[in-house]
Amino acid sequence: MQPRNMSMSGVVDLAAVKAAQEAKAKAEQARAEAARHGGGPGAVSPADLVIDVDEAGFERDVLQRSTEVPVVIDFWAEWCEPCKQLSPVLEQLVVEYNGRLLLAKIDVDANQMLMQQFGVQGIPAVFAVVAGQALPLFQGAAGKEQIQQTLDQLVQVAEQRFGLTGLTVDPDAQPGGGAGAQQAAPVPAGPYDALLEAAVRALDAGDFGGAVQAYKNVLSDDPGNSEAKLGLAQAELLQRVQSLDPQRTRKDAADKPGDAQAQIAAADLDLVGGHVEDAFGRLIDTVRRTAGDERDTVRLRLLELFEVVGADDPRVSAARRALSRALF
Repeated sequence: MQPRNMSMSGVVDLAAVKAAQEAKAKAEQARAEAARHGGGPGAVSPADLVIDVDEAGFERDVLQRSTEVPVVIDFWAEWCEPCKQLSPVLEQLVVEYNGRLLLAKIDVDANQMLMQQFGVQGIPAVFAVVAGQALPLFQGAAGKEQIQQTLDQLVQVAEQRFGLTGLTVDPDAQPGGGAGAQQAAPVPAGPYDALLEAAVRALDAGDFGGAVQAYKNVLSDDPGNSEAKLGLAQAELLQRVQSLDPQRTRKDAADKPGDAQAQIAAADLDLVGGHVEDAFGRLIDTVRRTAGDERDTVRLRLLELFEVVGADDPRVSAARRALSRALF
Protein backbone atom coordinates (compact mmCIF):
# COMPACT_ATOMS: atom_id res chain seq x y z
CA MET A 1 0.00 0.00 0.00
CA GLN A 2 1.41 3.36 -1.01
CA PRO A 3 1.60 6.13 1.58
CA ARG A 4 -1.12 8.74 1.19
CA ASN A 5 -0.23 12.30 2.17
CA MET A 6 -2.90 14.34 3.90
CA SER A 7 -3.10 18.14 3.92
CA MET A 8 -2.59 19.91 7.22
CA SER A 9 -4.64 22.92 6.16
CA GLY A 10 -7.88 21.81 4.50
CA VAL A 11 -11.15 23.68 4.67
CA VAL A 12 -12.10 26.12 7.37
CA ASP A 13 -13.68 24.01 10.10
CA LEU A 14 -15.61 26.52 12.22
CA ALA A 15 -15.85 24.06 15.11
CA ALA A 16 -12.08 23.56 14.95
CA VAL A 17 -11.51 27.30 15.18
CA LYS A 18 -13.53 27.35 18.38
CA ALA A 19 -11.63 24.30 19.66
CA ALA A 20 -8.36 26.08 18.99
CA GLN A 21 -9.38 28.99 21.17
CA GLU A 22 -10.56 26.65 23.92
CA ALA A 23 -7.31 24.68 23.76
CA LYS A 24 -5.28 27.86 24.04
CA ALA A 25 -7.32 28.93 27.04
CA LYS A 26 -6.73 25.55 28.70
CA ALA A 27 -3.01 25.70 27.93
CA GLU A 28 -2.76 29.20 29.38
CA GLN A 29 -4.70 28.09 32.45
CA ALA A 30 -2.36 25.12 32.93
CA ARG A 31 0.69 27.37 32.66
CA ALA A 32 -0.83 29.79 35.18
CA GLU A 33 -1.55 26.92 37.58
CA ALA A 34 2.01 25.68 37.09
CA ALA A 35 3.41 29.10 37.97
CA ARG A 36 1.28 29.29 41.12
CA HIS A 37 2.47 25.87 42.27
CA GLY A 38 6.15 26.35 41.66
CA GLY A 39 6.60 24.84 38.23
CA GLY A 40 3.50 22.80 37.67
CA PRO A 41 2.92 19.07 37.18
CA GLY A 42 5.78 16.63 37.31
CA ALA A 43 7.84 15.95 34.23
CA VAL A 44 7.17 12.80 32.25
CA SER A 45 9.58 9.99 31.59
CA PRO A 46 10.58 9.29 27.95
CA ALA A 47 8.73 5.98 28.40
CA ASP A 48 5.49 7.93 28.96
CA LEU A 49 5.67 9.41 25.44
CA VAL A 50 4.61 6.10 23.83
CA ILE A 51 1.47 4.51 25.25
CA ASP A 52 -0.93 1.70 24.38
CA VAL A 53 -4.52 2.91 24.23
CA ASP A 54 -7.81 1.01 24.18
CA GLU A 55 -11.45 2.04 23.86
CA ALA A 56 -11.93 2.34 27.61
CA GLY A 57 -9.03 4.76 28.03
CA PHE A 58 -9.35 6.69 24.77
CA GLU A 59 -11.09 9.74 26.21
CA ARG A 60 -8.61 10.06 29.09
CA ASP A 61 -5.41 9.13 27.26
CA VAL A 62 -6.07 10.76 23.88
CA LEU A 63 -8.89 13.32 23.91
CA GLN A 64 -8.04 14.90 27.26
CA ARG A 65 -4.28 14.77 26.69
CA SER A 66 -4.71 16.37 23.25
CA THR A 67 -5.52 19.68 24.97
CA GLU A 68 -1.92 19.86 26.23
CA VAL A 69 0.10 17.95 23.63
CA PRO A 70 -0.59 16.72 20.06
CA VAL A 71 -1.35 12.99 20.16
CA VAL A 72 -0.22 10.88 17.19
CA ILE A 73 -2.25 7.68 16.77
CA ASP A 74 -0.71 4.56 15.23
CA PHE A 75 -3.35 2.03 14.16
CA TRP A 76 -1.60 -1.36 13.92
CA ALA A 77 -2.07 -5.13 14.26
CA GLU A 78 0.23 -7.99 15.18
CA TRP A 79 -0.19 -9.67 11.77
CA CYS A 80 0.57 -6.47 9.80
CA GLU A 81 4.13 -6.60 8.42
CA PRO A 82 4.24 -2.92 7.27
CA CYS A 83 3.14 -1.97 10.80
CA LYS A 84 6.23 -3.69 12.17
CA GLN A 85 8.37 -1.47 9.95
CA LEU A 86 6.53 1.76 10.71
CA SER A 87 5.92 1.53 14.46
CA PRO A 88 9.58 1.57 15.58
CA VAL A 89 10.25 4.60 13.37
CA LEU A 90 7.27 6.46 14.83
CA GLU A 91 8.30 5.57 18.38
CA GLN A 92 11.87 6.77 17.80
CA LEU A 93 10.78 10.05 16.22
CA VAL A 94 8.19 10.85 18.88
CA VAL A 95 10.75 10.34 21.64
CA GLU A 96 13.16 12.61 19.74
CA TYR A 97 10.55 15.38 19.77
CA ASN A 98 11.16 15.44 23.53
CA GLY A 99 7.63 16.02 24.79
CA ARG A 100 6.21 18.00 21.89
CA LEU A 101 4.30 14.88 20.75
CA LEU A 102 2.69 11.85 22.35
CA LEU A 103 2.27 8.52 20.52
CA ALA A 104 -0.84 6.42 21.17
CA LYS A 105 -0.71 2.87 19.74
CA ILE A 106 -4.07 1.26 19.01
CA ASP A 107 -4.39 -2.45 18.15
CA VAL A 108 -7.21 -2.57 15.59
CA ASP A 109 -8.05 -6.21 16.35
CA ALA A 110 -8.82 -5.35 19.97
CA ASN A 111 -10.35 -1.91 19.30
CA GLN A 112 -12.48 -2.20 16.19
CA MET A 113 -14.91 0.52 17.31
CA LEU A 114 -12.09 3.08 17.34
CA MET A 115 -10.97 1.86 13.94
CA GLN A 116 -14.49 2.44 12.58
CA GLN A 117 -14.85 5.84 14.22
CA PHE A 118 -11.67 7.07 12.52
CA GLY A 119 -12.69 5.54 9.19
CA VAL A 120 -9.55 3.43 8.94
CA GLN A 121 -9.61 1.50 5.64
CA GLY A 122 -6.24 -0.19 5.96
CA ILE A 123 -3.21 -0.33 8.22
CA PRO A 124 -0.82 1.03 9.13
CA ALA A 125 -2.78 4.25 9.39
CA VAL A 126 -1.59 7.30 11.29
CA PHE A 127 -3.79 10.10 12.63
CA ALA A 128 -3.32 12.96 15.05
CA VAL A 129 -5.66 14.46 17.61
CA VAL A 130 -5.11 18.12 18.52
CA ALA A 131 -7.45 19.81 20.99
CA GLY A 132 -9.98 17.05 20.38
CA GLN A 133 -9.83 17.48 16.58
CA ALA A 134 -8.80 14.44 14.50
CA LEU A 135 -6.41 14.95 11.58
CA PRO A 136 -5.51 12.15 9.13
CA LEU A 137 -1.74 12.18 8.56
CA PHE A 138 -0.83 9.30 6.24
CA GLN A 139 -1.56 5.68 5.43
CA GLY A 140 1.00 3.01 4.63
CA ALA A 141 4.62 2.44 5.61
CA ALA A 142 6.04 5.89 4.86
CA GLY A 143 9.75 6.65 4.99
CA LYS A 144 11.40 8.30 7.98
CA GLU A 145 12.06 11.61 6.19
CA GLN A 146 8.44 11.90 5.03
CA ILE A 147 7.16 11.07 8.52
CA GLN A 148 9.43 13.67 10.09
CA GLN A 149 8.21 16.36 7.70
CA THR A 150 4.61 15.51 8.57
CA LEU A 151 5.33 15.59 12.30
CA ASP A 152 7.15 18.91 11.93
CA GLN A 153 4.00 20.33 10.34
CA LEU A 154 1.86 18.88 13.11
CA VAL A 155 3.99 20.44 15.85
CA GLN A 156 3.91 23.80 14.06
CA VAL A 157 0.11 23.72 13.70
CA ALA A 158 -0.31 22.69 17.35
CA GLU A 159 1.88 25.54 18.58
CA GLN A 160 0.68 28.31 16.27
CA ARG A 161 -3.05 27.59 16.12
CA PHE A 162 -3.70 25.81 19.42
CA GLY A 163 -0.99 27.12 21.75
CA LEU A 164 0.19 23.59 22.65
CA THR A 165 3.84 23.58 23.69
CA GLY A 166 3.95 19.97 24.88
CA LEU A 167 5.23 18.22 27.98
CA THR A 168 8.38 18.52 30.07
CA VAL A 169 10.52 15.39 29.79
CA ASP A 170 12.90 14.26 32.54
CA PRO A 171 15.04 11.16 31.81
CA ASP A 172 15.15 10.49 35.57
CA ALA A 173 11.38 10.70 36.09
CA GLN A 174 9.50 7.55 37.06
CA PRO A 175 7.26 6.24 34.24
CA GLY A 176 3.61 7.01 34.89
CA GLY A 177 4.29 9.63 37.54
CA GLY A 178 4.39 12.84 35.53
CA ALA A 179 2.00 15.15 33.79
CA GLY A 180 -1.32 13.55 33.05
CA ALA A 181 -1.16 11.19 36.03
CA GLN A 182 -3.54 13.52 37.81
CA GLN A 183 -6.60 15.08 36.25
CA ALA A 184 -6.80 18.86 36.08
CA ALA A 185 -9.35 20.56 38.28
CA PRO A 186 -12.57 21.30 36.44
CA VAL A 187 -12.99 24.83 35.14
CA PRO A 188 -15.77 26.60 37.04
CA ALA A 189 -18.81 27.56 35.01
CA GLY A 190 -18.74 31.11 33.70
CA PRO A 191 -21.60 33.59 34.03
CA TYR A 192 -22.46 33.33 30.31
CA ASP A 193 -22.05 29.58 29.81
CA ALA A 194 -25.81 28.95 29.52
CA LEU A 195 -26.20 31.64 26.84
CA LEU A 196 -23.16 30.39 24.96
CA GLU A 197 -24.44 26.82 25.05
CA ALA A 198 -27.80 28.02 23.73
CA ALA A 199 -26.00 29.74 20.87
CA VAL A 200 -24.10 26.55 20.02
CA ARG A 201 -27.32 24.53 20.05
CA ALA A 202 -28.90 27.07 17.71
CA LEU A 203 -25.93 26.79 15.34
CA ASP A 204 -26.14 23.00 15.38
CA ALA A 205 -29.86 23.22 14.56
CA GLY A 206 -29.26 25.61 11.67
CA ASP A 207 -30.97 28.47 13.50
CA PHE A 208 -28.30 31.00 12.62
CA GLY A 209 -30.51 33.98 13.48
CA GLY A 210 -31.07 32.57 16.96
CA ALA A 211 -27.35 32.01 17.39
CA VAL A 212 -26.59 35.58 16.31
CA GLN A 213 -29.03 36.94 18.88
CA ALA A 214 -27.67 34.72 21.66
CA TYR A 215 -24.10 35.85 21.02
CA LYS A 216 -25.22 39.49 20.86
CA ASN A 217 -26.92 39.06 24.24
CA VAL A 218 -23.60 37.97 25.75
CA LEU A 219 -21.68 40.80 24.11
CA SER A 220 -24.17 43.40 25.29
CA ASP A 221 -23.12 42.58 28.88
CA ASP A 222 -19.53 41.51 28.19
CA PRO A 223 -18.18 43.24 25.05
CA GLY A 224 -14.78 41.60 25.42
CA ASN A 225 -16.02 37.99 25.54
CA SER A 226 -13.75 36.28 22.99
CA GLU A 227 -15.91 33.17 22.61
CA ALA A 228 -18.99 35.27 21.86
CA LYS A 229 -17.05 37.43 19.39
CA LEU A 230 -15.86 34.36 17.50
CA GLY A 231 -19.28 32.72 17.63
CA LEU A 232 -21.01 35.86 16.37
CA ALA A 233 -18.64 36.16 13.42
CA GLN A 234 -19.26 32.51 12.51
CA ALA A 235 -23.03 32.70 12.93
CA GLU A 236 -23.32 35.87 10.87
CA LEU A 237 -21.23 34.32 8.10
CA LEU A 238 -23.41 31.20 8.00
CA GLN A 239 -26.57 33.32 8.09
CA ARG A 240 -25.39 35.35 5.10
CA VAL A 241 -24.40 32.31 3.07
CA GLN A 242 -27.68 30.54 3.84
CA SER A 243 -29.55 33.14 1.80
CA LEU A 244 -27.24 33.01 -1.24
CA ASP A 245 -27.72 31.18 -4.52
CA PRO A 246 -24.14 29.90 -5.03
CA GLN A 247 -24.33 29.66 -8.82
CA ARG A 248 -25.81 33.13 -9.27
CA THR A 249 -23.45 34.64 -6.69
CA ARG A 250 -20.37 33.32 -8.46
CA LYS A 251 -21.69 34.42 -11.87
CA ASP A 252 -22.34 37.94 -10.55
CA ALA A 253 -18.83 38.11 -9.11
CA ALA A 254 -17.30 36.97 -12.41
CA ASP A 255 -19.42 39.37 -14.48
CA LYS A 256 -18.96 42.37 -12.17
CA PRO A 257 -15.36 42.46 -10.89
CA GLY A 258 -15.81 46.06 -9.76
CA ASP A 259 -19.03 45.45 -7.82
CA ALA A 260 -18.11 45.45 -4.14
CA GLN A 261 -21.28 43.69 -2.94
CA ALA A 262 -20.91 40.93 -5.54
CA GLN A 263 -17.32 40.31 -4.45
CA ILE A 264 -18.23 40.39 -0.76
CA ALA A 265 -20.93 37.74 -1.27
CA ALA A 266 -18.58 35.53 -3.30
CA ALA A 267 -15.90 35.87 -0.61
CA ASP A 268 -18.35 34.53 1.98
CA LEU A 269 -18.94 31.49 -0.23
CA ASP A 270 -15.20 31.08 -0.74
CA LEU A 271 -14.54 31.02 2.99
CA VAL A 272 -17.32 28.59 3.91
CA GLY A 273 -16.10 26.32 1.10
CA GLY A 274 -12.60 26.29 2.57
CA HIS A 275 -10.98 28.55 -0.05
CA VAL A 276 -9.46 30.88 2.51
CA GLU A 277 -6.79 32.50 0.35
CA ASP A 278 -9.33 33.00 -2.45
CA ALA A 279 -11.72 34.80 -0.10
CA PHE A 280 -8.99 37.05 1.26
CA GLY A 281 -7.46 37.72 -2.15
CA ARG A 282 -10.83 38.57 -3.68
CA LEU A 283 -11.54 41.22 -1.05
CA ILE A 284 -8.02 42.66 -1.10
CA ASP A 285 -8.29 43.06 -4.88
CA THR A 286 -11.66 44.77 -4.36
CA VAL A 287 -10.11 47.14 -1.82
CA ARG A 288 -7.65 48.17 -4.53
CA ARG A 289 -10.48 48.84 -7.02
CA THR A 290 -12.76 50.81 -4.71
CA ALA A 291 -12.65 54.05 -2.74
CA GLY A 292 -14.46 55.90 0.03
CA ASP A 293 -17.34 54.26 1.88
CA GLU A 294 -17.43 51.34 -0.55
CA ARG A 295 -13.80 50.53 0.13
CA ASP A 296 -14.37 50.75 3.87
CA THR A 297 -17.29 48.31 3.61
CA VAL A 298 -15.04 45.78 1.88
CA ARG A 299 -12.27 46.31 4.43
CA LEU A 300 -14.62 45.74 7.35
CA ARG A 301 -15.97 42.51 5.83
CA LEU A 302 -12.39 41.29 5.38
CA LEU A 303 -11.67 42.00 9.05
CA GLU A 304 -14.77 39.96 9.97
CA LEU A 305 -13.46 37.02 7.95
CA PHE A 306 -10.10 37.33 9.71
CA GLU A 307 -12.02 36.92 12.97
CA VAL A 308 -13.68 33.73 11.70
CA VAL A 309 -10.42 32.09 10.61
CA GLY A 310 -8.45 33.15 13.68
CA ALA A 311 -5.76 35.74 14.29
CA ASP A 312 -3.04 33.11 14.71
CA ASP A 313 -3.64 31.49 11.33
CA PRO A 314 -0.66 32.27 9.04
CA ARG A 315 -3.07 32.95 6.17
CA VAL A 316 -4.58 35.77 8.21
CA SER A 317 -1.16 37.25 8.96
CA ALA A 318 -0.24 37.21 5.26
CA ALA A 319 -3.58 38.75 4.27
CA ARG A 320 -3.22 41.52 6.86
CA ARG A 321 0.10 42.49 5.31
CA ALA A 322 -1.43 42.43 1.83
CA LEU A 323 -4.35 44.56 3.02
CA SER A 324 -1.97 47.15 4.45
CA ARG A 325 -0.17 47.37 1.11
CA ALA A 326 -3.50 47.73 -0.72
CA LEU A 327 -4.63 50.53 1.60
CA PHE A 328 -1.41 52.49 1.74
